[in-house]
Amino acid sequence: MKVIYEDNHIIVVEKMVNVPSQADKTDDEDMLMIIKRYLKEKYKKPGNVYLGLVHRLDRPVGGVMIFAKTSKAASRLSEEVRNKTFKKEYLVICNGKMEKDKETLKDYLWKDEKKNTSYVVRENKKNAKEAVLDYEVLKYDKEQNLSVLKINLHTGRHHQIRVQLSSRMHAIYGDSKYHGRGAGNNICLWAYKLTIVHPTTKEEMTFIDLPEEKGMWRLIDNLNIN
Repeated sequence: MKVIYEDNHIIVVEKMVNVPSQADKTDDEDMLMIIKRYLKEKYKKPGNVYLGLVHRLDRPVGGVMIFAKTSKAASRLSEEVRNKTFKKEYLVICNGKMEKDKETLKDYLWKDEKKNTSYVVRENKKNAKEAVLDYEVLKYDKEQNLSVLKINLHTGRHHQIRVQLSSRMHAIYGDSKYHGRGAGNNICLWAYKLTIVHPTTKEEMTFIDLPEEKGMWRLIDNLNIN
């Protein structure tokens, strides 16, 4: 496990691809379990180790995640999530060339619980939720017909980035669930940047973690990503 930052209140790590953020029906090892074991061994703690889950990433998605080491830190970070001062930015490699270099995408999404799949629907559909994101094109590769995007999420809906892009014929590479090319490859969606206000020092902190440049992620080589 890659630890990006740690103090007495928080721990920031790189979530591994295809590892659940928390326990699910598969009973596979999850990030909470992995980090608790790390803390228990590092500090030789007896009994249970407290670790607060503040936010989640989809199982196939890797990148920056923050966990709270105290209940006070968990409460304050959760409040940041609610107040939208908890900022998450993503890198995406998706199909085709975007019509605009920068744009805000707004949709209403509805989740099919049985299929664990979300869809773009009309605003008046029951249980539909507004989804908003901004994207910026960092690169277009004509040979592969793929675009590298930087995405800022304003809302955190189920599979939001994946659905909003797929609905516009820009499915994420490797995302077979939403009709992306490259089935069998890891999905090219990465949580690369996280900005918070530290729960005790009140200092604004930004953490950046880029994906390893292999597979289609080689397209980010030589890009100035910040």
